Amino acid sequence: MKINDIRIRLINKSESKLKAVASIVIDDCFVIHDIKVLEGNQGNFVAMPSRKTPDGQYKDVAHPLNTPTREALNKAVLEEYEKVLKEGNQAVQE
Repeated sequence: MKINDIRIRLINKSESKLKAVASIVIDDCFVIHDIKVLEGNQGNFVAMPSRKTPDGQYKDVAHPLNTPTREALNKAVLEEYEKVLKEGNQAVQE
């Protein structure tokens, strides 16, 4: 798997745990939108796109099937998020 492009949209809500939303392109042929960068107790983490079920739980719509792929995706998204933060790009007000 090769991640060809990562787009980060910063979220500027001071009291929100949601810090950014990402889109990635995989192997120049598959895109995943609405990947979330969230602030947790042990640092930032990535949450895959999900939807709320009728019983109130959230289920991933798309997700890696194995640990190495999940780790590679998490690392790539978080590295790009940090890069965008350092560049001082404008945050989106939501």
